[in-house]
Amino acid sequence: MTLLFRLLRGLIVFGAAVWGALALHFDGPDPVWLREALAVGYAVLMALAGLARPAAAGSLARAALFGGVLAWWLSITPSNDRDWAPEYARLPAVTREGSRVTIRGIRDFAYHGSEAAATPRWYDATYDLDELESLDLVSSYWAGDAIAHILVSFGFRDGRHLAVSIETRRERGEGYSTLAGFFRQYELIYVVADERDLIGLRTDIRHERVYLYRVHLPPEALRALFLSYLDRIEALRTRPEFYNTLTDNCTTNILAHANTVAPGIAYSWKVLASGHAAEYAHDLGLLDSGMPFEALRRESRVRRPDGAVIGPDYSAAIRRGLP
Repeated sequence: MTLLFRLLRGLIVFGAAVWGALALHFDGPDPVWLREALAVGYAVLMALAGLARPAAAGSLARAALFGGVLAWWLSITPSNDRDWAPEYARLPAVTREGSRVTIRGIRDFAYHGSEAAATPRWYDATYDLDELESLDLVSSYWAGDAIAHILVSFGFRDGRHLAVSIETRRERGEGYSTLAGFFRQYELIYVVADERDLIGLRTDIRHERVYLYRVHLPPEALRALFLSYLDRIEALRTRPEFYNTLTDNCTTNILAHANTVAPGIAYSWKVLASGHAAEYAHDLGLLDSGMPFEALRRESRVRRPDGAVIGPDYSAAIRRGLP
């Protein structure tokens, strides 16, 4: 057996042991001590299998252990019926009659200076597809430049904006972990909300660095993109999905929607490193190409003056002076 083959086999076994232990740690049955015991037990058995003789017996034992955990893990199904955190309590619903679209369950929380003091609010609204006129890409940074939360906002001729954020649908009291997001810990949700909620939360409450970029699309592509979002929103009501940090997150879903109107947009490391997603959109010619991206980025930052409040004119206020 060559050294290269041994190294490759060792990496595969190590990866299977680590993945299986983490799957049991995050997704195993309650209580916590049982999950931990199963994770440790699995890792120990994978290690002990290496001592079996003949070696083929150990390989078969490892394959059976991993296969059993994988089959169990794949059997875990997402659900819309859980004790959700208040901000994720309602799934938006869409109905369409001709060019008129009614969306029920648009989130419009009032934050009163902090997330903890938020007053839950929701409303229904009707939009005319013929009045759809703009799309903005929003990047919100909370630590460093590599990772950002990406959301979009559709604008209509009457001045209204409808923001859509693809997020983990967390249960009451549940936190977020990037590592846990690789497993089946969180359902996926499209939060449809007023900009005063989704963007205002980030600019005025969390005080994140927020950038708003106008996306340039022909009217027919903009309409098709909006409809693709609405179709996915409605589909998630009956066919829930799991969020995945790598494959099913805020940026990969935006890329999937973009490919419905412009097939062939390739996956890029800038999608995974979501802080660079807007730069990738600029590379594709979807943003203002009249200036280098770094210059556009400087000009596109949303800057809130001291004492600003999230009022009825919030959408207009955050766009003043932007490209």
